[in-house]
Amino acid sequence: MKRINEFNNFRSGFVTLIGRPNVGKSTLMNFFIGEKISIVSNKPQTTRNKIRSILTGEGYQIIFIDTPGIHTPTTRLGKFMVKSANTALNEADAVIYMVEPRERIHEGDAAIIKSLSGVKRPVFLAINKVDTIAKPVLLKIIEQYGLAYNFAEIVPVSALTGENVPALFDSIKAILPEGPMYFPEDQITDQPERQIAAEIIREKALAYLQDEIPHGLAVEITAMRARTEDDDSIVDVGATIFCEKDSHKAIIIGKKGAMLKKIGTAARHDIQRLLGSPIFLDVWVKIKKNWRDNDFLLKNFGYGDANI
Repeated sequence: MKRINEFNNFRSGFVTLIGRPNVGKSTLMNFFIGEKISIVSNKPQTTRNKIRSILTGEGYQIIFIDTPGIHTPTTRLGKFMVKSANTALNEADAVIYMVEPRERIHEGDAAIIKSLSGVKRPVFLAINKVDTIAKPVLLKIIEQYGLAYNFAEIVPVSALTGENVPALFDSIKAILPEGPMYFPEDQITDQPERQIAAEIIREKALAYLQDEIPHGLAVEITAMRARTEDDDSIVDVGATIFCEKDSHKAIIIGKKGAMLKKIGTAARHDIQRLLGSPIFLDVWVKIKKNWRDNDFLLKNFGYGDANI
């Protein structure tokens, strides 16, 4: 790899993505990187922690920070998620604030805009899902947000199709300060493989389970190792899905284990792609009542410092 001082005018920086739950932040970050780093679901509050992904190109490196959706928390986990999102603002050289194309500014977005008053970095507004609305409506939305805050730029995008995402990327890259290469040029995330694998399993559970269950799920990878020293072509992966209620455990397992098998089969494909090897995935389900309000368990499940 080239030494940092061999780059002339090398630019780098941290870009934080914020917004209300389920507005498309993770989809946008994955589109930027060209890989699935952050899990995606149509259920709100999917992202629970800050996820950093790294994009390195000719003369630049951008570290995108995907954050949990900002909402009114009802558990200690929720409070941790909101704190995680807010503290990420102070790490950034720029902020992408993402909203849905509502004709009126949602009260949650109004609160976020108010909190941006103390941010000293450029804030770009990305109005997502523009492929779902008519242009005259979009122009009115742009106007009302322009009156609400002095954004560096307002960019209508579709994170799903990629519409206008290159224009947003070019605007972000243009304001990067000169700086070092923080990560090796072939690294695309700072998340350990175990953490990504756990999130993949949680994503599949989010996809298949009833709405009231996913918020009470956590996944822990208990083992990840090559089967023998001589044969590393198969990796054994052990995982435990934790839930909060006996009734939820029964639903996750399903009749004769059908639901758990469905989750595991879907997760196996993505984990194999992550590790680049065939895997044997063994998934168990256990109950940890009220874990979302338990400081020890929150830390154990990887949600940072839960003392909030």
